[in-house]
Amino acid sequence: MTEAGGHVPPVASDGQVPAAVDLIRAKRDGVPLSAHEIDWVIGAYLRGEVAEEQMSALLMAIYFRGLDPAELRAWTGVMIDSGERLDLSGVGLPTVDKHSTGGVGDKVSLILAPLVAACGAAVPQLSGRGLGHTGGTLDKLETIPGWRAVLSNEEMLAVLRQAGCVICAAGAGLAPADRRLYALRDVTGTVESIPLISSSIMSKKIAEGTGALVLDVKVGSGAFMRREDDARLLAQTMVALGTESGVRTTALLTRMDTPLGRAVGNAIEVEESVATLAGYGPSDLVEVVLALAREMLRLVGIDADPQAALADGRALARYREMITAQGGDPDAPLAVARHIRTAPAPAEGWLRRLDARAVGNAAWRLGAGRARKEDPVTAAAGVLCLAKPGDWVREGEPLLELRADDESRFEAGLAALGDAFEIGQDRPALPAPVIDRIGG
Repeated sequence: MTEAGGHVPPVASDGQVPAAVDLIRAKRDGVPLSAHEIDWVIGAYLRGEVAEEQMSALLMAIYFRGLDPAELRAWTGVMIDSGERLDLSGVGLPTVDKHSTGGVGDKVSLILAPLVAACGAAVPQLSGRGLGHTGGTLDKLETIPGWRAVLSNEEMLAVLRQAGCVICAAGAGLAPADRRLYALRDVTGTVESIPLISSSIMSKKIAEGTGALVLDVKVGSGAFMRREDDARLLAQTMVALGTESGVRTTALLTRMDTPLGRAVGNAIEVEESVATLAGYGPSDLVEVVLALAREMLRLVGIDADPQAALADGRALARYREMITAQGGDPDAPLAVARHIRTAPAPAEGWLRRLDARAVGNAAWRLGAGRARKEDPVTAAAGVLCLAKPGDWVREGEPLLELRADDESRFEAGLAALGDAFEIGQDRPALPAPVIDRIGG
């Protein structure tokens, strides 16, 4: 592990240490930074020798100029070396993780981790919280009484050995430099940079110590990447970073124009996840889960049928074991919203479109999401999709069920829906939820 204070500043040909502004100008003008320069400038920033406004300027230069492959490898390496690397070799099973770029109704991790564990792999799933219209895995699981997201490394490994899977927050020791830089990107308009996104995600996944990784890169109105070309480039960039670091990595591009499944919120997504593990899941959710499970098992060389593990109860049993091992009660009742309001169909016909971003924004306004990372969320708030594209609906029939603990939130929730749905007389063609596979 390289400590931030141990970085050696780059030395120019005249023997002088260059000022940070020299590196900013170089990047601004499209001159690649050397690995040594990247190592120094990040270390100096962490030590307080490079000012916030200087690092902000450098991030903005990167936003516009990008990072070439050598720069990206160096940048990611510094992120990794700023903290600890976990050793999962003692688990005794092949390890494989999954990362999603985020979406609406994306409760895949809650089902996928125990499913893949039931097939013989160990799944160390480090997850995050929701922000804006996208939900967070930890927020969902924290609606289960007693369940703990924050585990020490020792506790994480103990749960992984016991249940074969663990879903928890990334420890403070993993890629701490990225935590500082992400907070700065968040307030300087530089989040939407494919190299910086890739480095941020992959530094934590590589430091986690997993042997293999499958990336679920969402595409569409409810995704971070709305255009398929951008999502494909992000997937290719992350796959290359993982592969170069010795982690077997592939990616699936999956659609996020419509909410995944029917539940959007926290407690109601846990309910839908358990129903899916019990064999009663929505077809689109099951299809994405099984595609990711098969890819994860393929990467670690396990010949098993995840559909069978879903059907015979083994995956549900692993889920219950994991929840219990993390202090939760899998049988405890979940929060129920105090108030319900419905959004009716404006006409009769085929539901042709149900916009994921609009539904996610409505759930957020109802209390299921947050505007800032430190904001609280409401466990019971959310939206239940009573109809999905491809369903025939009648005028006045409820399409969405909005749930909130505070009645005053319904006005904002309904307003957020806007023109979320389109009804027509032609039955829509429904594309497959999995678009493509990248890498491998």
